[in-house]
Amino acid sequence: MSELKIYNTLARDKQTFSPIEPGKVRLYVCGMTVYDYCHIGHARVLVVFDMVQRWLRASGYDVTYVRNITDIDDKIIKRALENGESIGQLTDRFIAAMNEDAGALGVQRPDHEPRATRYVPQMLELIGKLEKNGLAYKASDGDVNYSVRDFPGYGKLSGKSLDDLRAGERVDVNTGKRDPLDFVLWKAAKEGEPAEAKWDSPWGCGRPGWHIECSAMSSDLLGDHFDIHGGGQDLQFPHHENEIAQSEGAHQHTFVNYWMHNGFVRIDNEKMSKSLGNFFTIRDVLQKYDAEVLRFFILRAHYRSPLNYSDAHLDDARQALTRLYTALKDVPPEAGGLVADEAHAQRFAEALNDDFNTPVAISVLFELANEVNRSRSPQQARQLKALAGILGLLQRAPADYLKGGVPASGGLDEAGIEALIAARKAAKQGRDFAEADRIRAQLTDAGIILEDKPGGLTEWRRA
Repeated sequence: MSELKIYNTLARDKQTFSPIEPGKVRLYVCGMTVYDYCHIGHARVLVVFDMVQRWLRASGYDVTYVRNITDIDDKIIKRALENGESIGQLTDRFIAAMNEDAGALGVQRPDHEPRATRYVPQMLELIGKLEKNGLAYKASDGDVNYSVRDFPGYGKLSGKSLDDLRAGERVDVNTGKRDPLDFVLWKAAKEGEPAEAKWDSPWGCGRPGWHIECSAMSSDLLGDHFDIHGGGQDLQFPHHENEIAQSEGAHQHTFVNYWMHNGFVRIDNEKMSKSLGNFFTIRDVLQKYDAEVLRFFILRAHYRSPLNYSDAHLDDARQALTRLYTALKDVPPEAGGLVADEAHAQRFAEALNDDFNTPVAISVLFELANEVNRSRSPQQARQLKALAGILGLLQRAPADYLKGGVPASGGLDEAGIEALIAARKAAKQGRDFAEADRIRAQLTDAGIILEDKPGGLTEWRRA
């Protein structure tokens, strides 16, 4: 089988993957800041790196997958105060919502899901090492900052030079930074902040900065040198750049071997974000579309490419996924083991080994579905389901998917659909063909496709 190659943002090239420890992969992905519901940009991170860890495991690696939760920051404190609830109540609520959304999308839980508030001692230890190494200083405003110009490798992930960064910085006279490029490691407590947002430290009462969280949590759970670090493209700078500065500045050696970044989700070719107000929550979308359709839509694009969101694209994804499920619908069950089609399996593996090229892998699924449609072979149907399962797709009974999903337009649920089909059958038996045609048209308008079978049986599926 071909070797796995990963596009390494740090190298700006695809590189053959070679784990630090043979047969084992340590993977860290930056997760959510939990003060609101997850949007489609978050869904892409969840689904993409779920696919990555699934393929690594399917390839025989022993994977340790860590995806963190940021449960303390300025937005969380502000939202909790606005809501009149504790920080813990707010974050627990949105962590539960995040897990519901991820579960609906078929996202497997990571091996570890650390919360920032439970790793403050490790963060303080890391800040202490940076101070000892001459890379951290306490400012006049009480914050502890990282001295960017004292770390020689700063900018190597993003490709930004210090001079370019300095030219674009606006100096904030209200901070005690020695240099505008410096970033905060420890924030001094401010008047009016709740007690649960403060911890004691050698530098005074306060709370951690955002960037230090991931350096501390990843090194504690995966070691201070690990294989793959992932996240959204928006985190490449400054968050991941700052993680490198912190971790390598503290430990004096390489932090991560391979950096992976998924592309943005766009609405009308503009980046989706809460700050722009042009975002859709996962929950919004799942009111209109089956969760597997959304997962399929995300995986149909290469993870590094921009993903343009629209109802038209979701409708197209729904029709394509329906074609795959339809191929499995009438294949009789087959006892015994899977008879592998080596050609399809090999091309599927080659696609995913080429920087997780899911569009090509999915094209292999469609080729196999065409074979199933022609042969009605239980063995090929089982292989289609097995390969799709590596991507977290096609794992439901075909009838469950084809009849499932969100309610049809007009609020028709399964019982209502079956009642209309029964009424149409009665109309046909009474030779009231105009009424039978009217009912069929009503169902078609509601997105329900009817298939009349021999013996008077009518099957249906959602369009």
